[in-house]
Amino acid sequence: MKLDIRPETAAEIPAIHELHELAFGQNNESRLVGKLRDSQHFIPELSVVAYAGEYLVGHILLTRLPLQGNDGQTYESLALAPMAVTPALHQMGVGGQLVKYALKTAADMGFESVIVLGHPEYYPRFGFSPASKFGIRTAYEVPDAAFMAIELRPGALAGKSGMVVYPKEFEEVG
Repeated sequence: MKLDIRPETAAEIPAIHELHELAFGQNNESRLVGKLRDSQHFIPELSVVAYAGEYLVGHILLTRLPLQGNDGQTYESLALAPMAVTPALHQMGVGGQLVKYALKTAADMGFESVIVLGHPEYYPRFGFSPASKFGIRTAYEVPDAAFMAIELRPGALAGKSGMVVYPKEFEEVG
């Protein structure tokens, strides 16, 4: 499927909100996007939309995610969350194109890693592997296979084991 993929514009914010509600059947993810957009963690170039013709069919968001290293240093990573695809187009490659675009854009911008809490059968196809492999953990109680990381630059996570600190916006939308 041929898509037009690019960073969001302000005019698209209401449609992105509606897309997340449609995709998830509730408003937690759309509220999360709004709260993150208004935070210091937001990176405009990494809030990405996908269009099939004139229809908004997907959105992905990558935001700054601090990693508190066991060595006392704070490192910067990115959180991939959330991603929404219109339900009628699930399993048609929309999400995959969004993930690839977002990861490439982040790498081109100089970011070195991305963390995702997601489906362990989906994200490994893009190069994600359990974050525990890098010594990275989260305060959330989740299966090891669902908490994943990818190095956008080989070796980027070497020596950076520690705890990711999700922004308070994630906690506020439960």
